[in-house]
Amino acid sequence: MFKKILCSALALLMCVSCVAILSACAGDGDFKVGFICLHDENSTYDKNFIEGANAACEAAGLTAEQVIFKKQIPESNDCYVAAKDLVDQGCDVIFANSFGHEDYMIQAAKEFPEVQFCHATGTKAHTENLPNFQNAFASIYEGRYLAGIAAGMKLNEMIENEEITPEEAVMGYVGAYTYAEVMSGYTSFYLGAKSVCPSVTMKVTFTGSWYDEAKEKLGAENLIAAGCVLISQHADSMGAPKACEDAGVPNVSYNGSTLSACPNTFIVSSRINWEPYFTYMIEQTKKGEDIATDWTGTIASGSVVLTDINTSVAAAGTADAIAAAKAKLESGELKVFDVAKDDYITVAGNKLTSYKADVNTDAAFEKDTEVIANGAFEESKHRSAPYFDVEIDGITLLDRNYGA
Repeated sequence: MFKKILCSALALLMCVSCVAILSACAGDGDFKVGFICLHDENSTYDKNFIEGANAACEAAGLTAEQVIFKKQIPESNDCYVAAKDLVDQGCDVIFANSFGHEDYMIQAAKEFPEVQFCHATGTKAHTENLPNFQNAFASIYEGRYLAGIAAGMKLNEMIENEEITPEEAVMGYVGAYTYAEVMSGYTSFYLGAKSVCPSVTMKVTFTGSWYDEAKEKLGAENLIAAGCVLISQHADSMGAPKACEDAGVPNVSYNGSTLSACPNTFIVSSRINWEPYFTYMIEQTKKGEDIATDWTGTIASGSVVLTDINTSVAAAGTADAIAAAKAKLESGELKVFDVAKDDYITVAGNKLTSYKADVNTDAAFEKDTEVIANGAFEESKHRSAPYFDVEIDGITLLDRNYGA
């Protein structure tokens, strides 16, 4: 009798366990995640997000039916409409990837408190204080600094080969807007180059668009015509890299390798690896736990990466120089925006000893937070999105009106 009772109990327990497992699996099957992208895979910026999202969703075991992409969504009310449609389709967490999407994501977050809304490059999560709206970014300025070292090494090689003089070590940079994110990026790139090539200077032009291949190509061509012997960018098309390949000018790209299209000029590229954040975002949502209001990925977390170096174009020793600087960044020995060093960061010839940045974004863009501390401009400490907007010596800004 005891044996029969024991067997019956074990059978019942197994049935209960099976039901629990089936229930959990069904719950996972109901889980959905939505992604809102400014452009599509033709944009290097969006392609980087899409690849990170697909990798994270695959690792999480999500099926194609559980992952919904909305592409070509402009920075307008279309973003809110897309977010609402993703809610209607049953998404538990929704991510948008462009700066101008933020206000529409906040609108949706307020309307649908049961859904998590996450946003890249935004500035308002830490002041909105919504439990279901979060910002995320990464310390990409460190990646750009390392890419700048590759640029500086190439300039040194050109000087040593007597292709240019030290005074002709002028880089060009094609930027989208005069936003802090762009300024932080081009400044850190310049400082990386300057760390190995002290005579370097840089000219920056702006397009007034995140993605305009014709303008980006023309911007690069104009910089080359103005004497720039190496080009980098913070804009999302292949315009600038193609201009460099056509002119035979070395190029450091962004958000992914351009080696296949530009084998004779591509050196290296830095990018944010979004897979760690998407993995975290999905896991936290599935567990019903909080997502960090202002998440910042780092080199150590695998969120800031460089592509393989194109050794046929890069200068000898580039990989070793990057590895040495990367180790110092990770240990904290090296700070990209070090204001204590002599002849490193100056404004009108003077060291930067104090600076207030617009961290708590408002309509007036009021500078509200002291960000110089411990001998450095502390980028991405007070919020995840960059707020470095200092115009330093050695960099000349062109076309502030975006070429208009």
